Formats: sequence, structure tokens, C-alpha cells
Amino acid sequence: MILYNVTTSLDPEIADQWVAYMRDTHMPEVMATGFFLKSQLCRLLNEEDDGITYAAQYYCVSLEQLEEYQELAAPALRTEIEKQFGGRYASFRTMLEVVG
Repeated sequence: MILYNVTTSLDPEIADQWVAYMRDTHMPEVMATGFFLKSQLCRLLNEEDDGITYAAQYYCVSLEQLEEYQELAAPALRTEIEKQFGGRYASFRTMLEVVG
């Protein structure tokens, strides 16, 4: 199993709006692509700066499946987030193998 983790640090002024967008729009759209088995949104508790940080996590069966998602579906979904919140957040992505 592969965990695709997208960690995002936000401007506190947009945090509530961003969380609502993630829950109501973005994450359902990602799941609708059919590449992932489940997802969850977590808030980091040990933040070290003035921002608010979240981790959107998506589980899929294989690295190949994740790579196919990144090639076929992710660019359009990322464009939509940029339209909504461009310049007010920073994200980085990690791919992890679930071993236990």
C-alpha cells in the first residue's frame, strides 16, 4: 500500500475556507478519479511558525497507480487549487510505502 501525503502550510486568514474547499470539493474530486482507496485530512499539532499546516493523505494500491494519477489527473486538480488560493499556501508532496 502506498500513502500519498500532501503537506500544506497556509496563511491563517484562509485556513477555514481552505479546509472547507478540501473537504467539500478537492478531496472528493481526487477520490472520484478512482486511483485511491481512502483519504483523510489531518492538522499538524506541532507547528513551528505562524502558519497553519495540514496533511491531506491518500492511500492507493501501488506506486504505479500513484504515478498514473500524478500524470493523468493531478495537474488539473492542482490548477483548481491555484485558482482558489494561489500565493497563500505552500505544499510539498511525499510518497510513502506502508510497511506495517
